[in-house]
Amino acid sequence: MWLLHWANWRVVFCGLVLSSVVCGQESLNYGCGGAGVPGPTVLCGLAADQAADQAAVAESDAAVADAAESGDWSRLQRLLESGASVLQAQADGMTALHWAVLHGEADVVQRLLRSGALVDAENAYGVRPLALACEAGAGELVQQLLRAGADAGARGAGGESMLMLAARAGRLPAVSALLAAGVPVDACDQKQQTALMWASAEGHVAVVQQLLVAGANVRATANAGWTALLFAVREGRTETVRLLLGQGLDVNAPRTSDKRPPGPNPLLLAVLNGHFETAAALLESGADPNAQPTGQGALHAVVTVRRPVRGDGDPPPVGSGGLGSLAFVRMLVQRGGDVNLRLRQGVSGFADFTTTGCTAFVLAAQTGDLALLELLLELGADPQIPNADGATAVLAAAGVGDLGSGLEAAGSESEAIAVLRRLEALGLDLNVADENGETAVHGAAYQNWPGLIEYLDGRGLKPEIWNRSNRWGWTPLIIAHGYREGNFRPDVATIASLERVMRARGLQIPRDPGRDVEANQQSWDRKPKSR
Repeated sequence: MWLLHWANWRVVFCGLVLSSVVCGQESLNYGCGGAGVPGPTVLCGLAADQAADQAAVAESDAAVADAAESGDWSRLQRLLESGASVLQAQADGMTALHWAVLHGEADVVQRLLRSGALVDAENAYGVRPLALACEAGAGELVQQLLRAGADAGARGAGGESMLMLAARAGRLPAVSALLAAGVPVDACDQKQQTALMWASAEGHVAVVQQLLVAGANVRATANAGWTALLFAVREGRTETVRLLLGQGLDVNAPRTSDKRPPGPNPLLLAVLNGHFETAAALLESGADPNAQPTGQGALHAVVTVRRPVRGDGDPPPVGSGGLGSLAFVRMLVQRGGDVNLRLRQGVSGFADFTTTGCTAFVLAAQTGDLALLELLLELGADPQIPNADGATAVLAAAGVGDLGSGLEAAGSESEAIAVLRRLEALGLDLNVADENGETAVHGAAYQNWPGLIEYLDGRGLKPEIWNRSNRWGWTPLIIAHGYREGNFRPDVATIASLERVMRARGLQIPRDPGRDVEANQQSWDRKPKSR
């Protein structure tokens, strides 16, 4: 971002200098329209241009830079011929050479250099002309500046090398010129990132190949364990991923760092970012379809990528490629993926739905994803496998688990009912409670789904099962009244639905359901340990 600065504005029409504006104040030029009568000064042709240039030099110390910024090259030439200084910078330190490089004007760059422009002039942000040429990938300008003595070893504010800037731009001539000038191929910035990493992240296959030929370390690791391969995977650069894997890299190696727990491996990282074509290429290269480097596998990750929680949660990734998530799931299982793989280490805490032990089927039920459920059934999924707390897909679909303030379930109430109908058709029992005492009606209360409460009552759910306190002392009615973890969140419609059902079933409705419950439940000392 460049600082704005005052410019000198002049209105010229048919050789008539009507007025000039300096620093926002207009001053009229009086001519000879009669004694004491104001009138325009008439200046014609070249004389008018020369007068304007002389006035500009007088009014601005950076007239040459101003002309370069506006791309007025003829005016710039006249200014140079009139003796204007090529060294003067604008308020933000931008010189005429900076602007000529930004405009990509090699001839003007050469003219300015011959006129004494400083090849390594820095603006107020420490940016040099060479950095601008590298960022633009302008090979001719990079070579031109290097021949004029530009420092190829200069660094940016974050320690980035000129080679890194050129590699990110993806133009071979600029990269070649810098390598020929002796810039170290593995020079890194403050985050220990290299030119190979930047080129890989942008998917510049030819530049990646050039850097590898120049000896770039394909196994170099940046802060937090990022490698060129992981950067390429994260951005969905499939061809770059194939090229890097051809250098003998381990396709299953997770992101590792001395100061952090292990991160995702390439396959999981590709799925988490919605790059299913890249993930497919990794499977073709030998990726383990059942690996769980962070406690979850690629099949589990597909569920939340397809349908993340709503509200204040993260949106789904943009993704890339033409391979859809369902087609990828089919491919994953065909290549040895366990359709019933249970999540090794997931969420398990105070009033949460425990994801530890979940299969992809249970997770898909939780998000109301009937299309994925049907595919998993086709591929051999067992719908009866519960999570580590004994919660089946029924409780997941019904909404068990407090999402917390500001979050909403991934699926809608109508989708939850549709999934429950399918599960019941598969023989799953709706009258179940898990080890935490959670039931389907508790789930409906958590999600404020009064229609689901009516549906469950119509399917014959037994009050002696659901009208009881869970592990945290909450009945469905207490939850509906807002007594749960986080902000106090009562829901009138859900309360009314529960009370109608309770009256119809002859159940007593307590006057103050939450009397013995901490209203704003933040007592983390009661949070069970992660499983």
